[in-house]
Amino acid sequence: MFQTMEQCTDFIFRLKASQYKGEPLQSAHIILGALGNPQHKTKFIHFAGSNGKGSTLNATREILMAHGLTVGAFISPHLERANERVTINKQQILDEDFLRIANLLVRVIVDKLDGKFPSFFEFMTLLAIVYFSEQKLDVALLETGIGGRLDSTNVIIPEVSVITTISLEHTDMLGDTYALIAAEKAGIIKAGKPVVVGVKNEEALSVIKETAHKLQAPIYTLSEQFFAKSNQVRFDYVGEFMLKDVELAMLGEHQIANAALAITATKLFLQELDEVKLRDALKKAKWEGRFEWVRNNIVLDGAHNSEGTTALIETLQQVVPNKKYVFIYAALQDKDHALSIQLMDQVASEMNFTQITLPRAATARQLFEQSNHQQKFASGNWMELVEQKMAHLTADDVLVITGSLYFIAEVRSYFLCKGWL
Repeated sequence: MFQTMEQCTDFIFRLKASQYKGEPLQSAHIILGALGNPQHKTKFIHFAGSNGKGSTLNATREILMAHGLTVGAFISPHLERANERVTINKQQILDEDFLRIANLLVRVIVDKLDGKFPSFFEFMTLLAIVYFSEQKLDVALLETGIGGRLDSTNVIIPEVSVITTISLEHTDMLGDTYALIAAEKAGIIKAGKPVVVGVKNEEALSVIKETAHKLQAPIYTLSEQFFAKSNQVRFDYVGEFMLKDVELAMLGEHQIANAALAITATKLFLQELDEVKLRDALKKAKWEGRFEWVRNNIVLDGAHNSEGTTALIETLQQVVPNKKYVFIYAALQDKDHALSIQLMDQVASEMNFTQITLPRAATARQLFEQSNHQQKFASGNWMELVEQKMAHLTADDVLVITGSLYFIAEVRSYFLCKGWL
């Protein structure tokens, strides 16, 4: 049994791959069944998508909290400590609750699965579901890890499902076409339960619509059943009701789409929304590591695929159009970097590639070789690289630190230690 958080997290962080080799979701159902099926004791809203699901979840949480609800949230990845993944009204799960439930799960795994542990993400999903079932929640918001159909979060029956965007990511696991990836994401849609969709790609959208039709799930699609009309940092929302000049804390056209998805999902869950509370909530809905400014000349953004990179570049050109963009990029091997790097090459004054100390991390050299920029550099030590580039920034420069959210998490922790955040 775990006695300390360090013991616990050291162990569960090593559970990258599942030791249990049964059918998909089988281990989760066995464990939850042994615990009395706690997933049936909480109302859920489920979020999937290649990009934007975290920001959409966060905006939804702010709106629900502004209306007086007690809201659980399960997110990934964490930026500093595992407790961040499991919150109630933005308060992290306490260490003692984390340890107690982790030890409970271990006992069940030893008893029911012969000690063959599920993956780290599944373990954390189960911990969150058990914790939420113990608390007096009005609703819990769950963010998928990868895909949807076989994701460990897909043991719930949500009141509303949300699919934000579809891009070509994790193609080794989800498929190498928009249609195949959309089919996996659409796996979170449940019979008769509404789904809110922000997907623009027609190939992907048709698959999602077909899935919803088969399951008789009401579908609400951005630019069809509801609309977000942009006006720089404000937008008009048009759906079952209308809101004009809505102000957001988050910058970028993609954040306007995310906010519109959040409004629609919340309206489906609550039925009635207070306009003043809704506006106030969206003004506060910030998401760390997503176009986050540091010292007025540094941007942190977890743009981990080409769609995210496109949104990042569009936001930079909207917010700081006359600056020179100095990029620092680090990513995992299981991503398609070529297009993201090509997109950055087109707008960068300088490209810098580095790496993080994860087994799945791409090396600085691997990333460097995919760039055609005339001013490109590679460094295996990201701390030295970041400090070097910060020291040489001019008034015309913006340092853009981007790539894997795991990289952004490490940079944020470093900046916090330095007192820069």
